[in-house]
Amino acid sequence: MKGKLITFEGPEGSGKSTQMAMLHSYLVSKGYDCLSTREPGGTRMGKLIRGIVLDADQKEIVDRAELFLILADRAQHTAEVILPALEEGKIVLCDRYNDSTMAYQGYGRGLDLSRTRRMCGYASFGLNADLTFLLDVDVATGFSRIKENRRAVSGKEAMDRMETAGTVFHEKVRAGYLSLAKEESQRITVLGPSGNAEEVHLKIVKIVEAVLENR
Repeated sequence: MKGKLITFEGPEGSGKSTQMAMLHSYLVSKGYDCLSTREPGGTRMGKLIRGIVLDADQKEIVDRAELFLILADRAQHTAEVILPALEEGKIVLCDRYNDSTMAYQGYGRGLDLSRTRRMCGYASFGLNADLTFLLDVDVATGFSRIKENRRAVSGKEAMDRMETAGTVFHEKVRAGYLSLAKEESQRITVLGPSGNAEEVHLKIVKIVEAVLENR
């Protein structure tokens, strides 16, 4: 591939979306052709899937059905958006990708890890990120951030379906992320909660610049 895929991962309230937006602005300011996208929801079809997966009223969705919905989104997203952008030499920033499925559906829901990994590979056409930033935060702090941000924006604290899965589930998700980071330490950089957003951004920029210099 001519381009690079950089993904941002993390538990709920980790600040990954904020950091991705900051990196996008930085790369564009430096003249890079950069595309930001997300999962689920990076395509027209994906937005429909996102609505289903995150709808708090969709309590009847079983774990395997949830996995298939996420993978359907990934297949369409990868084929329609990510692969064409990479072929054009763009830097693609993606909010969640294969690691999220491993953490949420694999570790969190307890689905078979090796099978889930194989299914991720199939849905993504064998594509994986060149570089991943894992924004780590403990569950309590993450949800405190979410509630505070939503109160500031809308005055409400309503949570989506994934957010209402419970503390035990989200502890498993976080542990899963950290386990994945140990397995693939060369690809995944863990950034802890210490430091403000700008300090974390500067760490990310330093790593990304080194990778782009060698591409």
